[in-house]
Order: sequence, then C-alpha cells, then structure tokens
Amino acid sequence: MPIVTINYDKCKGIDCAECVDVCPMEVLVLEGDKVEIVDPEDCSFCEVCMDVCPEECANVEDDD
Repeated sequence: MPIVTINYDKCKGIDCAECVDVCPMEVLVLEGDKVEIVDPEDCSFCEVCMDVCPEECANVEDDD
C-alpha cells in the first residue's frame, strides 16, 4: 500500500495547494490553510502530486 506524506517544513499550504488541485483520488485536501492527507488507502500511486509540487513536499512511496 502506498504511503503519502507531506513535508510541512517546506509546504506553503493554501498559498500553493497544487497537489490538492491535481489529486485524482482526493487524498490531499485543504483543511483551513493546511494540506491534509485523508483516506490515504485511496491513493492510486500516480505520483502526480509529486510532479506538480514546486517545493517538492509531496511524497508517495510504496511501503512494500
């Protein structure tokens, strides 16, 4: 099962939110001004969040 993480030390949250805009499974959402991970088991491991994040905060890893 993939593991989705956000590096909050670099993430700009609501000021960017590119990952939220592109996540096809709606695993990444805005909660207030912060990007949150919801239902990580729904992640399709597409890595599009990693591709669009200008700060390289979003990470998807296979935990197998």
